[in-house]
Amino acid sequence: MNHTPKIAVFPGSFDPITKGHVELVKRAVPLFDKIIVAIGVNTKKKYLFDLDQRLQWLNDVFESEPSVEVDHYEKLTVAFCKKVNANFLLRGLRNASDFDYEKTISQLNAMVGDVETVFLISEPTYSHFSSTIVREIIIAGGDPTPFLPEEVKINLKEIE
Repeated sequence: MNHTPKIAVFPGSFDPITKGHVELVKRAVPLFDKIIVAIGVNTKKKYLFDLDQRLQWLNDVFESEPSVEVDHYEKLTVAFCKKVNANFLLRGLRNASDFDYEKTISQLNAMVGDVETVFLISEPTYSHFSSTIVREIIIAGGDPTPFLPEEVKINLKEIE
């Protein structure tokens, strides 16, 4: 019997990765043969942390997870999925707004790329976490450590 590996892509900017992202991937590990945590690079978007730094953090965070790989891509997420033979997208839902947005994207991805989206609902502890809020805390000089995995070290003096 032929077993097609269940490969999922967990796309995001991970600018920076949060404990919420990590918790979601760890919960998804038993569901898939491989999860590719992939940074989508949008050349028109300004990031707080450069690509190399974000890739390093992801590699550090998932170092002990053999079924988790780290990568990056440009252009359409579904094109990246096709390139890496992923048949699933992994997405987290924190609230109803996330659901409304992600539902539309997932339907388009299914039509354009024949990719199924699997949603996991965030644990209540992490449902208020977002990279956007963490970036705002960092830019304002606040302490982001409660929201970040221990592997993510940020030198606030370098952020100006």
